[in-house]
Amino acid sequence: MRLLTAIPSPGINGIELGPLTIHFYALFILTGIFVAWQIGDRRYTRWGGPKDVSLDVAVWAVLFGIVGARIYHVITTPDPYWGPHGDPLKALRIWEGGLGIWGGIAAGALGCYIALHRRGLRFAPFADALAPGILVAQAIGRLGNYFNQELFGRPTDLPWGLMIDDAHLPSGYASGTLFHPTFLYEMLWCLAMAVILIAVEKKFRLRGGQTAMMYVIVYVLGRVWIENIRIDTAQIIWGLRLNVWMSIFVFIAAVLVFIVLTRLRQSNPTLANIYLDGREPHEDRADAVGSTAQSESAMKAEDELAEHDK
Repeated sequence: MRLLTAIPSPGINGIELGPLTIHFYALFILTGIFVAWQIGDRRYTRWGGPKDVSLDVAVWAVLFGIVGARIYHVITTPDPYWGPHGDPLKALRIWEGGLGIWGGIAAGALGCYIALHRRGLRFAPFADALAPGILVAQAIGRLGNYFNQELFGRPTDLPWGLMIDDAHLPSGYASGTLFHPTFLYEMLWCLAMAVILIAVEKKFRLRGGQTAMMYVIVYVLGRVWIENIRIDTAQIIWGLRLNVWMSIFVFIAAVLVFIVLTRLRQSNPTLANIYLDGREPHEDRADAVGSTAQSESAMKAEDELAEHDK
């Protein structure tokens, strides 16, 4: 009876199109990237950002992010690649799963910064615009973990327990054992936090990188809980998984940066401007000076409209 209420394991993890195999893991990652780009682009242009920049930045961010995420995963989970029975070539087979979120965020942010700086644009407003979309992208990407039957939690008797095929069952567990569907937990957490993040941003008028830092803070809160119920192989340091320690460090850093950004914005409102100083797309200086408040004005107008709608 219990199995009738369980989440079934997927029968496939990809689609065969002749000699080509489309893995669902890669498909959901690409779908998430597209959705995040669409959300971020609409928010950014509504705030006064140039319309032709988001795609260029997305290319840099995606390339850097995927490489960074894979490197982080391989470093923090070395046994499948460098262990006694490991295969170093598996490190190149990204479609089989294994992307470390913190490596992806750090490297993706670096890619964004480089692309934006080349265009004379500030990083903080773009990061703020993209933050809710990243949460949605992460929710979509977790479906790839479901189809790969990976990164699930410890055994559970809950009615939404996840069934795992014997081929993917960890050693030591009997056939038919149900596990916590951590992919589902993270999906729901990310979607809920995306909605809350936008609401908090409008209510408190977060700007100049504050929304981006708030994204990190709320994501980490859920991540720590989920990491603590996962049973996949991980490095343990002082009784905690490495990713838990990393999440704690990132959380503390994000809170401190949020506080600093709040104080800096009070003393220097131009931090929310779209363009770097002196890089505004105007021929005369008078227009350039006037444009430095463009993004702030657009954001205030958006907030006033939201208040009026209430």
